[in-house]
Amino acid sequence: MGELGSLFGPRQLVLALDHAVSFAREDFLRGPSNAAALTLVERWPDWPNRVMALVGPQGSGKSHLAAIWAEVAGARVLAAKLMTEIDPPAALATGALVVEDLEANGLDERALFHLLNLAREEDAFVLLTARAAPAGFPVTIRDLHSRLRAVPSVALTPPDDALLRSLIVKLAADRQLAVDEALTNYLANHIERSFTAAHSAVVRLDEEAMRQHRPVTRALAAELFR
Repeated sequence: MGELGSLFGPRQLVLALDHAVSFAREDFLRGPSNAAALTLVERWPDWPNRVMALVGPQGSGKSHLAAIWAEVAGARVLAAKLMTEIDPPAALATGALVVEDLEANGLDERALFHLLNLAREEDAFVLLTARAAPAGFPVTIRDLHSRLRAVPSVALTPPDDALLRSLIVKLAADRQLAVDEALTNYLANHIERSFTAAHSAVVRLDEEAMRQHRPVTRALAAELFR
């Protein structure tokens, strides 16, 4: 399915992996870094504003939370870079929309302004995901600036130690790998504290184990992540 197809059917993501990554609610790992964002999703439709933003670094769980909300709210999913290629009334036809990966750089201000205005007219819910708070985007359309400043943001931060370890175990399970406590602790202490780093580490371990025809162990991790 192409990216436009995500507007008109079940959410699908194309990953550069041979292994499926689950975006189901039961596979979302809650911790201090994402508790507020998960609470927002679970409180819907009791939101402080019809348009909300999930803000955090790459791999922090924004897309997973957006997928959870889309499933519950019946929302369609739109990549922000495709705003100029879709029909806004069709995008908002279900009364709920996810706009993923909104960035200030290269933003089509008119397309976003039109979409937010239409959502306001139709009383629709919109969930934005971005690495930085849209309220701080340096836009030139004055009314869009006002709209974005009114969008509340909920931040996702890097995981704490406990969540990072749980994430490593989950990512390994997604790739059908069994990891013990020694390996999990070693990785957690030798990689950057981020969801992206955990994902990259598990992928690298799996690929290197297959290349060397070795099991995934702490010894292999020590060779790769000294």
